[in-house]
Amino acid sequence: MTSEQNEPESSDSMRVFGAVVKALREHTGMSREELGTLVHLSKHSVESIERGRRLAGQSFADAADTALGGTGAIREAFRSVTREKGLAAWFKQWAALERDAVALCTYECRIIPGLLQSPAYAGTLFTEQLPALDDSKVEVQLAARMERQEILRERLNTQYSFILEEHLFLRRTGGAGVTRELIDHVLEVGRLRNVELQVMPLVQERHAGRDGPIRLLETPDNKWFAYCEGQESGQFIGDTKVVSTLQMRYAKMRSQALTPEASRDRLLSIRGAL
Repeated sequence: MTSEQNEPESSDSMRVFGAVVKALREHTGMSREELGTLVHLSKHSVESIERGRRLAGQSFADAADTALGGTGAIREAFRSVTREKGLAAWFKQWAALERDAVALCTYECRIIPGLLQSPAYAGTLFTEQLPALDDSKVEVQLAARMERQEILRERLNTQYSFILEEHLFLRRTGGAGVTRELIDHVLEVGRLRNVELQVMPLVQERHAGRDGPIRLLETPDNKWFAYCEGQESGQFIGDTKVVSTLQMRYAKMRSQALTPEASRDRLLSIRGAL
């Protein structure tokens, strides 16, 4: 099961962390909107963190602690979140870094990445998951998936690059209607000035991504990390030599994939044929 199929569930330490943030915010008389302005998040994102539904990053913990008195309580509570067992360690590391990244690069050949999924497409993935999820779990997972997408618009200084295989759209996951909505959603996200979207054509004689999906990110201090996923496991990669190899492959794929303009035309053509 990949992280794109299953968002991290709310944990005890996430709820405690959120409760600490809420208590200190209310003690200072600050609204969620006011705190959000100081930490560069929407008031809805602040609410999600306070309710323990959203995994915060180190930058949020540092900024919120400073904004709410500088007592160190928020930073200390955040350490408990990052130490907690249960949520896969590789995903905790990646999710925390993703929140603060200045660049995110994603090549996917299995499913549309979570950051680009439309509600109906994501809902199809969750309802068809095996073992099956009950309705309440599907609703929680779907809400978490849609919330996570807020980083695309909240962090306009973060550059997002996506390379998606054409067959992901030709598969028609969920049916023609779901695919139309998905393409419309992906095209809308692709219009954001910090998002670059490329389609890898179905026929491609030379392909640097034959070994599978690639995820790369750059931190504010210009360090690069990567991760790879399997059916029931994931690997966080910090080894600079391995990361460098994945960067070279990703760079090659950017030259092999369709340009953003041609990718948009290809998606519109696929949509027109549905």
